[in-house]
Amino acid sequence: MTTLDDLPIREDLRGRTPYGAPQLDVPVRLNTNENSYPVPEPVVEAIGKALAAELRDLNRYPDRDAVALRADLAAYLGHGLTADHVWAANGSNEIQQQLLQAFGGPGRTALGFTPAYSMHPLLALGTGTRWVPARRGADFGLTADEAVAQVREHRPDVVFLCSPNNPTGTALDPAVVAAVLDEAPGMVVVDEAYAEFARPGTVSALAVLPGHPRLVVTRTMSKAFGFAGGRLGYLAADPAVVDAVQLVRLPYHLSALTQAAARAALAHRDALLGTVAAIMEQRDRIVAELRARGHRVADSDANFVLFAVDGDQAVAWRTLLDAGVLVRDVGLPGWLRVTAGTLTETDAFLTAMENVS
Repeated sequence: MTTLDDLPIREDLRGRTPYGAPQLDVPVRLNTNENSYPVPEPVVEAIGKALAAELRDLNRYPDRDAVALRADLAAYLGHGLTADHVWAANGSNEIQQQLLQAFGGPGRTALGFTPAYSMHPLLALGTGTRWVPARRGADFGLTADEAVAQVREHRPDVVFLCSPNNPTGTALDPAVVAAVLDEAPGMVVVDEAYAEFARPGTVSALAVLPGHPRLVVTRTMSKAFGFAGGRLGYLAADPAVVDAVQLVRLPYHLSALTQAAARAALAHRDALLGTVAAIMEQRDRIVAELRARGHRVADSDANFVLFAVDGDQAVAWRTLLDAGVLVRDVGLPGWLRVTAGTLTETDAFLTAMENVS
């Protein structure tokens, strides 16, 4: 049987493994930060009608610029944004890949503060961009001074900031974003995939977009909207940034069906976002309960919680799996991450944790 080693694959891809998390058939799956609540029936019907309206014209290419969808996304975001400030693609991963294609690439550098979203270095690898893993503090925090010092040292073409940060869950102090913007010589990308779950008072980087043409805020409909299977991510930025990513996007990259489904979901956003408060309640419950049991737990503004265990986290992961609860081993020694799900799922997780120290 032919293997990758038998093919003339790029040398920097040899020995690599693809991004992914276990997709196991277990009673409680809390490892990929999905929204555990199914799409409400009225929204299912609305999306079905929107898709049906597109079927007869599938012989035609979709709107390659997705103008109507971008206008809907801009209206959702507010902050005075218009369709010209927004770009959409198949998940925020594709958005960030396009940004690296436009502003990174061979001879250029991207920097992120680890631990953070593990796809960022893989996207850099795929686009030929050198990746610099900058450091967070021992408590996974990041101060403005720490961030500026590392940006000043490496002078990256692209800086990734995650707020809330995955896998730690905590949102950034706005002072960090402002300081990095002042210091960075290139683009600053703030990944806000979990922004809808942030605790009250958390400031989005959208608020500082005006006057900062090198700032990009990326979002997704996968989490709060419960639209992970629909694959729709987007960015908000100066219109010149939208012009730049259109230079590298594939023709007709968003299907007519994706655009129609996403627009229908946005039109019913109140129903879809109605689960956010319940998820936040379970998140805060997990944090409080685990701390009461003596676990170290990172503050969370997301729909997940990073928590510490004694000894090998892989052993704790297996203990939970044996109890029918799948969480995420993100590769941090002594730490695991759990998605905040429904009340029943949280009950199952906390019960299973009684056997984990």
